[in-house]
Amino acid sequence: MKTLTKEIQDSINHSKALELLKAGNGRFVKNNRINRDLNAQVSQTSTGQFPFAVVLSCIDSRVPVELVLDQGIGDVFSVRVAGNVVNEDVLGSMEYSCKVAGSKIIVVMGHTKCGAVTSACKHVELGNITALLDKIQPAVAEIETGGEMNQEDIEKVAILNVQKSIERIRNESPILTEMENNNEISIVGAIYSVDTGKVDFL
Repeated sequence: MKTLTKEIQDSINHSKALELLKAGNGRFVKNNRINRDLNAQVSQTSTGQFPFAVVLSCIDSRVPVELVLDQGIGDVFSVRVAGNVVNEDVLGSMEYSCKVAGSKIIVVMGHTKCGAVTSACKHVELGNITALLDKIQPAVAEIETGGEMNQEDIEKVAILNVQKSIERIRNESPILTEMENNNEISIVGAIYSVDTGKVDFL
Protein backbone atom coordinates (compact mmCIF):
# COMPACT_ATOMS: atom_id res chain seq x y z
CA MET A 1 0.00 0.00 0.00
CA LYS A 2 1.26 3.47 -0.88
CA THR A 3 1.88 6.20 1.66
CA LEU A 4 -1.54 7.64 2.38
CA THR A 5 -2.57 10.90 0.74
CA LYS A 6 -5.78 12.85 1.28
CA GLU A 7 -7.15 11.35 -1.95
CA ILE A 8 -6.42 7.79 -0.86
CA GLN A 9 -7.84 8.44 2.62
CA ASP A 10 -11.02 9.89 1.11
CA SER A 11 -11.44 6.78 -1.05
CA ILE A 12 -11.44 4.47 1.99
CA ASN A 13 -14.73 3.95 3.82
CA HIS A 14 -15.02 2.24 7.20
CA SER A 15 -15.70 -1.19 5.66
CA LYS A 16 -12.61 -0.95 3.49
CA ALA A 17 -10.61 0.26 6.49
CA LEU A 18 -11.53 -2.91 8.39
CA GLU A 19 -10.56 -5.03 5.40
CA LEU A 20 -7.15 -3.32 5.25
CA LEU A 21 -6.50 -4.04 8.94
CA LYS A 22 -7.59 -7.68 8.64
CA ALA A 23 -5.40 -8.14 5.59
CA GLY A 24 -2.47 -6.55 7.38
CA ASN A 25 -2.74 -8.91 10.32
CA GLY A 26 -3.08 -11.82 7.91
CA ARG A 27 0.25 -10.85 6.35
CA PHE A 28 1.83 -10.49 9.79
CA VAL A 29 0.70 -13.95 10.89
CA LYS A 30 2.11 -15.48 7.68
CA ASN A 31 5.35 -13.49 8.07
CA ASN A 32 4.65 -11.94 4.67
CA ARG A 33 4.77 -8.26 5.58
CA ILE A 34 4.90 -5.53 2.94
CA ASN A 35 8.45 -4.38 2.27
CA ARG A 36 8.10 -0.65 2.87
CA ASP A 37 10.67 2.08 2.34
CA LEU A 38 10.23 3.63 5.78
CA ASN A 39 12.74 6.38 5.12
CA ALA A 40 10.73 7.39 2.05
CA GLN A 41 7.54 7.34 4.14
CA VAL A 42 9.17 9.65 6.68
CA SER A 43 9.83 12.11 3.88
CA GLN A 44 6.43 11.67 2.24
CA THR A 45 4.53 12.23 5.47
CA SER A 46 6.62 15.19 6.62
CA THR A 47 4.14 17.68 5.15
CA GLY A 48 0.96 16.01 6.41
CA GLN A 49 -0.68 12.82 7.64
CA PHE A 50 -3.84 11.05 6.51
CA PRO A 51 -4.25 7.87 8.63
CA PHE A 52 -7.26 5.69 7.81
CA ALA A 53 -7.62 4.18 11.29
CA VAL A 54 -7.17 4.87 14.98
CA VAL A 55 -6.35 1.95 17.28
CA LEU A 56 -6.72 2.03 21.06
CA SER A 57 -4.53 -0.72 22.47
CA CYS A 58 -2.65 -1.71 25.60
CA ILE A 59 0.90 -0.55 26.37
CA ASP A 60 2.02 -4.19 26.39
CA SER A 61 5.37 -4.45 24.60
CA ARG A 62 4.22 -7.60 22.80
CA VAL A 63 1.46 -5.72 20.97
CA PRO A 64 3.08 -3.13 18.68
CA VAL A 65 0.07 -2.01 16.66
CA GLU A 66 1.76 -1.00 13.40
CA LEU A 67 3.70 -4.26 13.29
CA VAL A 68 0.90 -6.70 14.11
CA LEU A 69 -1.44 -4.97 11.64
CA ASP A 70 1.36 -4.51 9.07
CA GLN A 71 0.90 -0.79 8.60
CA GLY A 72 3.44 1.86 7.65
CA ILE A 73 4.31 5.36 8.80
CA GLY A 74 1.29 7.61 8.47
CA ASP A 75 -1.28 4.79 8.23
CA VAL A 76 -2.76 4.63 11.74
CA PHE A 77 -3.13 6.71 14.86
CA SER A 78 -2.01 4.63 17.83
CA VAL A 79 -3.48 5.35 21.27
CA ARG A 80 -1.89 3.21 23.96
CA VAL A 81 -2.77 2.90 27.63
CA ALA A 82 -2.58 -0.06 30.00
CA GLY A 83 -5.71 -2.16 29.72
CA ASN A 84 -6.90 -0.22 26.62
CA VAL A 85 -9.21 1.81 28.87
CA VAL A 86 -11.03 4.99 27.92
CA ASN A 87 -10.72 8.39 29.57
CA GLU A 88 -11.16 12.01 28.48
CA ASP A 89 -7.72 12.18 26.89
CA VAL A 90 -8.30 8.99 24.90
CA LEU A 91 -11.67 10.29 23.69
CA GLY A 92 -10.11 13.59 22.68
CA SER A 93 -7.41 11.75 20.75
CA MET A 94 -10.03 9.68 18.93
CA GLU A 95 -12.17 12.72 18.16
CA TYR A 96 -9.15 14.44 16.66
CA SER A 97 -8.27 11.34 14.65
CA CYS A 98 -11.72 10.98 13.10
CA LYS A 99 -13.37 14.40 13.07
CA VAL A 100 -10.29 16.49 12.30
CA ALA A 101 -7.84 14.14 10.59
CA GLY A 102 -10.29 11.94 8.69
CA SER A 103 -9.77 8.41 10.04
CA LYS A 104 -12.55 5.98 9.11
CA ILE A 105 -12.44 3.35 11.82
CA ILE A 106 -11.81 3.08 15.56
CA VAL A 107 -10.48 -0.24 16.80
CA VAL A 108 -10.35 -1.02 20.51
CA MET A 109 -7.84 -3.86 20.68
CA GLY A 110 -7.31 -5.85 23.83
CA HIS A 111 -5.04 -8.86 24.06
CA THR A 112 -4.63 -12.21 25.77
CA LYS A 113 -2.60 -12.56 28.95
CA CYS A 114 -3.05 -8.86 29.70
CA GLY A 115 -1.26 -7.78 32.87
CA ALA A 116 -3.62 -4.88 33.51
CA VAL A 117 -6.70 -7.10 33.19
CA THR A 118 -5.09 -9.77 35.37
CA SER A 119 -4.24 -7.17 38.02
CA ALA A 120 -7.81 -5.84 37.94
CA CYS A 121 -9.11 -9.37 38.41
CA LYS A 122 -6.83 -9.72 41.44
CA HIS A 123 -7.95 -6.32 42.76
CA VAL A 124 -4.41 -4.96 42.88
CA GLU A 125 -4.02 -1.51 44.44
CA LEU A 126 -0.83 0.47 43.89
CA GLY A 127 -0.38 4.20 43.45
CA ASN A 128 -1.94 5.63 40.28
CA ILE A 129 -2.37 2.09 38.95
CA THR A 130 -5.38 1.75 41.27
CA ALA A 131 -7.41 4.41 39.44
CA LEU A 132 -6.50 2.91 36.07
CA LEU A 133 -7.55 -0.60 37.12
CA ASP A 134 -10.83 0.80 38.46
CA LYS A 135 -11.82 1.40 34.83
CA ILE A 136 -11.58 -2.36 34.21
CA GLN A 137 -13.63 -3.29 37.29
CA PRO A 138 -17.06 -3.11 35.56
CA ALA A 139 -15.93 -5.97 33.32
CA VAL A 140 -14.47 -7.88 36.28
CA ALA A 141 -17.73 -7.53 38.22
CA GLU A 142 -19.73 -9.21 35.45
CA ILE A 143 -17.44 -12.24 35.29
CA GLU A 144 -16.26 -12.95 38.82
CA THR A 145 -18.33 -15.29 40.93
CA GLY A 146 -16.66 -14.83 44.31
CA GLY A 147 -13.72 -17.21 44.14
CA GLU A 148 -10.29 -16.73 42.62
CA MET A 149 -10.53 -16.17 38.87
CA ASN A 150 -8.81 -18.64 36.54
CA GLN A 151 -7.15 -17.81 33.22
CA GLU A 152 -10.31 -18.53 31.25
CA ASP A 153 -12.21 -16.04 33.43
CA ILE A 154 -9.47 -13.44 32.95
CA GLU A 155 -9.64 -13.81 29.16
CA LYS A 156 -13.42 -13.32 29.32
CA VAL A 157 -12.82 -10.11 31.26
CA ALA A 158 -10.36 -8.95 28.57
CA ILE A 159 -13.02 -9.36 25.87
CA LEU A 160 -15.72 -7.74 27.99
CA ASN A 161 -13.36 -4.88 28.84
CA VAL A 162 -12.98 -4.15 25.11
CA GLN A 163 -16.77 -4.06 24.80
CA LYS A 164 -17.06 -1.79 27.84
CA SER A 165 -14.49 0.58 26.36
CA ILE A 166 -16.56 0.77 23.17
CA GLU A 167 -19.66 1.50 25.26
CA ARG A 168 -17.82 4.37 26.94
CA ILE A 169 -16.76 5.81 23.59
CA ARG A 170 -20.36 5.79 22.39
CA ASN A 171 -21.76 7.10 25.67
CA GLU A 172 -19.18 9.82 26.31
CA SER A 173 -18.36 11.15 22.83
CA PRO A 174 -21.34 12.70 21.03
CA ILE A 175 -18.97 13.57 18.17
CA LEU A 176 -17.94 9.97 17.53
CA THR A 177 -21.45 8.62 18.11
CA GLU A 178 -22.84 11.03 15.52
CA MET A 179 -20.13 10.06 13.05
CA GLU A 180 -20.91 6.37 13.58
CA ASN A 181 -24.64 6.97 13.22
CA ASN A 182 -23.98 8.86 9.98
CA ASN A 183 -21.98 5.89 8.66
CA GLU A 184 -18.82 8.01 8.49
CA ILE A 185 -16.87 5.71 10.82
CA SER A 186 -17.24 2.36 12.52
CA ILE A 187 -16.18 1.41 16.04
CA VAL A 188 -15.08 -2.20 16.44
CA GLY A 189 -13.43 -4.40 19.03
CA ALA A 190 -10.58 -6.86 18.64
CA ILE A 191 -8.44 -9.24 20.65
CA TYR A 192 -4.79 -9.92 19.82
CA SER A 193 -3.30 -13.28 20.76
CA VAL A 194 0.20 -12.97 22.20
CA ASP A 195 0.64 -16.68 21.44
CA THR A 196 -0.20 -16.67 17.72
CA GLY A 197 -0.01 -13.04 16.59
CA LYS A 198 -3.56 -13.27 15.27
CA VAL A 199 -6.11 -10.50 15.74
CA ASP A 200 -9.72 -11.63 16.12
CA PHE A 201 -12.17 -8.85 15.37
CA LEU A 202 -15.24 -9.04 17.60
